[in-house]
Amino acid sequence: MTPLRTLLAAALFTAAAVHAAPLKTDLAKSSVSATFKQMNVPVEAKFKTFSAQIDYDAAKPDASKAAVDINTASMDLGDPEYNREVAKKEWFNTAQFPKATFVSTSIRPAGADKLNVAGKLTIKGKTADVSFPLAVKTAGKQQVFEGQLPIKRLAFNIGEGEWKDTSMVADEVVIKFRVTAGQ
Repeated sequence: MTPLRTLLAAALFTAAAVHAAPLKTDLAKSSVSATFKQMNVPVEAKFKTFSAQIDYDAAKPDASKAAVDINTASMDLGDPEYNREVAKKEWFNTAQFPKATFVSTSIRPAGADKLNVAGKLTIKGKTADVSFPLAVKTAGKQQVFEGQLPIKRLAFNIGEGEWKDTSMVADEVVIKFRVTAGQ
C-alpha cells in the first residue's frame, strides 16, 4: 500500500470511529419532566437525575440508538412532602422500582430535522411499546434532541388504590425531554 493510501485508510478509519462513538450527554443543558393535571390544574415535575446514551449519526439515522434511565426518586414537584408521596408504593414505588427506562427499537427519518422514534418504555415494572416524534437541532458542536411522549399513568400502575380515581389526578401525562449531547 502506498503511503498516501495508508494515510487515507487511516483517516477513513478515524472518521468512522468518531461517528461510531456514542454522544456524551451534557446534563447541564438537558432536562426531563412530566406534566399532568391535578384537580384540573397543570403541574410540571422535573426529574433531577437521569442519564441518556445516544448513538446518533445524521447521515445514518436508521442505525441510531438511544437509551434513557430516569431515577424515579429524583422527581421534584417543588415540595418535599409531595416528593415523598410520589416515591411511595401507590405512585412510583421507588424502593422496588428505582428507575424508569426507555430503549429505542427504531429511529427513522421524518423530514428535515425530524425523526420518528419507537421503543420500549418501562415504568414500575410495566413495559409498553411507545412511539413519538423527535426534533433534532445542531447547536455548535452538539446535537439537541427534543420531544414529548404522552402516556397514560394507570397503564404503568402509577397511582394505585384511591389514586386510580382520575378526578383528582388525570390519567394523561406528558413526558417532555430535551437532551443535548456531542462528541
